[in-house]
Amino acid sequence: MNKKVQTMGFISISIGILLIAVFVMTPLGFGRLPLEGEYQVDITVNGHDLTATMMNRRPSMAFKHLLLRGPKTISMRDYGAMEKVGMMWRRFPTENQQITTEPGDLILYMGSALVLYYESNSWNFTRLGHVNDVTGEELRSILGTGNVRMTFRLRR
Repeated sequence: MNKKVQTMGFISISIGILLIAVFVMTPLGFGRLPLEGEYQVDITVNGHDLTATMMNRRPSMAFKHLLLRGPKTISMRDYGAMEKVGMMWRRFPTENQQITTEPGDLILYMGSALVLYYESNSWNFTRLGHVNDVTGEELRSILGTGNVRMTFRLRR
């Protein structure tokens, strides 16, 4: 009898962990997020403060939902001498379309990578927003070469 209780407990715990993993690692938890209009995000990188305007779309509202819990620091690596890419370690809803990025575009790639472009690129992406009032040249200078840590804060 004791062995059956242990087995049932193990199964219950396993199912609970599986359900939590499905919620955290898939965009299912973001399905009912309301569209609320554009919003602002403050970005700190390499001692510089930037501001981005985020779009009124479900993927960017999911990012806002994440930032409502507090600032999020993401390690970003340089890729292809055109962008900084960082994993957010959770899946967000996507609305991919063929676009050509501009310097300053914040993009969701593959549902879980945040990308900040400082050069142009054409691909199938979900656009989240755009960094305000900065040229590609200025952005490239601010981001520098190699890896950076970017902190994103919801502007209230």
